[in-house]
Amino acid sequence: MSAEAVVEVANSATHGEVVDIGHRKFLQHYRKQRPPATSQQQLQLGTMQHLLAGGIAGAFSKTCTAPLSRLTILFQIQGMHTDVSALKKASIWHEASRIVKEEGFRAFWKGNLVMISHRLPYSAISFYTYESYKRFLYAMMGDNHQGIARSSYLVHFAGGGLAGLTAASATYPLDLVRTRLAAQRKEVYYRGLFHAFHTIYKEEGLFGLYKGLGPTLLGVAPTIAISFSVYEGLRSFWLSRRPNDSSVMVSLACGSLSGITSSTAIFPIDLVRRRMQLEGAGGQAPVYKTGLIGTFRHIIQAEGLPGLYRGILPEYCKVVPGVGILFMTNETLKRCLSHVSAES
Repeated sequence: MSAEAVVEVANSATHGEVVDIGHRKFLQHYRKQRPPATSQQQLQLGTMQHLLAGGIAGAFSKTCTAPLSRLTILFQIQGMHTDVSALKKASIWHEASRIVKEEGFRAFWKGNLVMISHRLPYSAISFYTYESYKRFLYAMMGDNHQGIARSSYLVHFAGGGLAGLTAASATYPLDLVRTRLAAQRKEVYYRGLFHAFHTIYKEEGLFGLYKGLGPTLLGVAPTIAISFSVYEGLRSFWLSRRPNDSSVMVSLACGSLSGITSSTAIFPIDLVRRRMQLEGAGGQAPVYKTGLIGTFRHIIQAEGLPGLYRGILPEYCKVVPGVGILFMTNETLKRCLSHVSAES
C-alpha cells in the first residue's frame, strides 16, 4: 500500500468520513497540479545549463562523425566544376583513400575547429530555444491541450522549426566558412578561420558570408522540426511500452531514426545549400546564377534527379551515429547537471 493510501486510511479512522473526503479532494487536486518528473528536471536546469548541455552535445557529435561529414560535403559538390560522366566511378572507399593518400589522415578533420566553433553555439541555441518555444506554445494553447498527443506533436514540430531558424540565422557565417574549408583539397586557398573570413569579406563583400542562407533556412527549419518531433514521438512511445529500458539507449536509437528521417526528406535542399555556399570560392567563376530554383533546375538538367542525392550514403553513415550521439549526450548532460543543481 502506498504512503498516500496509508495516510487516507489513518485520517478516515481517526477523524471520520468527512475529513477523509476532504483529504481525498486535496490529494486529487495535488496530483493534478504536481508536474511530472521530466518537467521537474527541466525546471531545475537554468539557461546556462541548457546552453552548456546542448553546445557540448553538438560539438562532441560532430567531432565523432567529422570524417563522414567531410566525405558528404565532397560528394555533394561533385559536378560543380567536374565532368559529370566521370562521377560514376566515385565511391566512399575511393574518396577516403584519396584523402589519406593526398592529404593525410588528419585531413578527415579539416575544418573541424571551425565546425566546433559553429556547433557549440548552434546546438546550444537549438536546444535552449526549442525548450523555450515549447513552453511558449503550450502557454498559448492553454491547459486544455496539454497531454493531447496531436497537440504535443504540433508543438514539438513547430518548436523545432523555430529553434532551427533561430540557430541557423545566428551562426550562419561560421557554417559557410566551415563548408569552404572542408571542401578544399590539395590546393589551399583559405588558410584558417580568420583568413577565410577576411578573404571572403574582401573578395565577395559582407553578403558573401551569407551566400546560400535562403536554402539553409528553407532546409534547417523542417530538418530540426522533423528531427525533434520524430525523436520526441518515438521516445514517448518507446518509454510508454518499455519504461524500464535504459534512457541512454532509448535516446541513441530514437535519435538515429529521427536523423535518418530528416536527412532523407531534406537532403536535396542541403545539397543545393552547399553548392551555393561554394559559389565563387577560391576565385572560381560562379556556376549557378539564377537563385535557389535555378540551381535546382541546373542540377537536374546536368546530373538528373539522382544528382540531388549525391552523397546520401555517407550522409546516412554519418547521421545514424551522429544524431543518436547528439540526443544521447544532451540527455545525459542534462541529467548530470540537474543532479549537480539539486545537490548544490
